[in-house]
Amino acid sequence: MTEIGYDIYGDKIPEMKEVLQDLETHISSIRDKLTKENGMDPIEHFLARIKSDESMREKCRRRNLPETQESALQEIFDAIGIRIVCAFLDDIYTIRDYLAGMNGYKIIREKDYIKNAKPNGYRSYHMILQSESGFYCEIQLRTISMDTWAALEHHMRYKKSITGNTDLISSELKRCADELASTDISMQAIKKLIMTS
Repeated sequence: MTEIGYDIYGDKIPEMKEVLQDLETHISSIRDKLTKENGMDPIEHFLARIKSDESMREKCRRRNLPETQESALQEIFDAIGIRIVCAFLDDIYTIRDYLAGMNGYKIIREKDYIKNAKPNGYRSYHMILQSESGFYCEIQLRTISMDTWAALEHHMRYKKSITGNTDLISSELKRCADELASTDISMQAIKKLIMTS
């Protein structure tokens, strides 16, 4: 059994922590700027982490990759991960634009699962950034309701082996995701009314 830690990353952990800290500083700066400009904090909260050794090794196995530093840092792009949870839909795209304009990082890939939800109802905005030092970071931007749905769906799907009623469970999860997406749109409209009145 693998020891808890970051052995798969070898000597790269200090550099990875520097990149993570730099990104957290950038996000806090964006948050402060937008709060001052608009009088509302666009970020409900954000979480930052380096994927654990055990999780990264499991992901390597799932992708049929060798459990090496090269696989973890060059083949898989989420060794460094940040989840930003926003209050409103437009905050996601505003923060995305700021992240895209950061010095020292370039966008490798983006996927908009908000405008193009996954079949199960999952919604989120994903960005893969690469630092000048060559490290990849996955950033996920979600509203509160998207984050709540994803957390509950994860608990139900991965914490318990589902043996029956899978079609009903899937359709109910999709229905809930769609209802929450509709609520996000309504809350955005209400926010706009408040801001323009």
